[in-house]
Order: sequence, then C-alpha cells, then structure tokens
Amino acid sequence: MATLELYELDGCPYCAKVIRKLDELGLDYDSHMVPRSHDERTEVQEVSGQTGVPVLVDNEHGVEGMPESDDIVEYLEQTYGQRADA
Repeated sequence: MATLELYELDGCPYCAKVIRKLDELGLDYDSHMVPRSHDERTEVQEVSGQTGVPVLVDNEHGVEGMPESDDIVEYLEQTYGQRADA
C-alpha cells in the first residue's frame, strides 16, 4: 500500500492539479474516487471533516486529511520535491 492516498472526483480540475504534481514528482499513491453527491461522501468526510475534494492522506508523515489543492501541491513540493532533486 502506498503511503499517499488521494480522495478525488473524476473530472475535478483541482484533483487534476494535484495528480499532475504527484506524477511530476514520481510519487505512488492510492486513489479513492468519491461519489458526485456531497451527501454520499461519508468516507472523505470521516478523513478530513469536510466533503470537498481533493483530500490527501500521507501516512508516512502523519497527514490525516489535507484539503485544498494549492495546499496539497505546496506540501508535496516541500515534502517530496527535495527527494526528487537528490
């Protein structure tokens, strides 16, 4: 199992932004597709406390449910970008 998990929705531009960064950094992750209806997104709500996507979980670094694509991209760059350069 990958240490990174991404809760996403097909066709979501914010999710696509995070996926581009994950791919750019060569990171493996497990994808969890969420339902279109916010009312049915119980799994992502349990993880992050909200129903929006994307949401990132990083088990290796204790991140249990980070929302907001800009925050996720910045986190990935700061946490894993250094490794990619090394």
